[in-house]
Amino acid sequence: MTSQPGPKPIFVLNGPNLNLLGSREPRIYGLETLGDIEAACVERAKTLGKTLDFRQTNSEGQLVDWLHEARDKACAVVLNAGAYTHTSIALHDAIKSLDVPVIETHLSNPASRETFRHVSTITGVAKGVISGFGPVSYILAVEAAARCAADPAP
Repeated sequence: MTSQPGPKPIFVLNGPNLNLLGSREPRIYGLETLGDIEAACVERAKTLGKTLDFRQTNSEGQLVDWLHEARDKACAVVLNAGAYTHTSIALHDAIKSLDVPVIETHLSNPASRETFRHVSTITGVAKGVISGFGPVSYILAVEAAARCAADPAP
């Protein structure tokens, strides 16, 4: 007997320096670690009947590879690309290749910070953006991803 694959997870992809959460600029990013955020997201996803594949890298190329992987293996993507948000045409192009919704998320509100953070190469190709709510931004993004995966209409 061939087993049927389970439902596809939501990929939660994290870019550079997010591994330093809890100690890096706590005035901006808070004291919670990425592990704390992951645990909260996993719990919320369970209540929504979803699973997560939560990852972090400091490498732009790795994020691109994971977005390519999401084409076949994810029902949606939550992406905090960190500083690559403001510079990466490669991430922009990788997101454009996806048929699954991508929710851009940020702990802080980039529009209220330095001018160079006001431009996102991702926003124009993401389904939506959630930012400025600290770790709750991730919870809201997981909720949005789950809803978009269930109802992919624009």
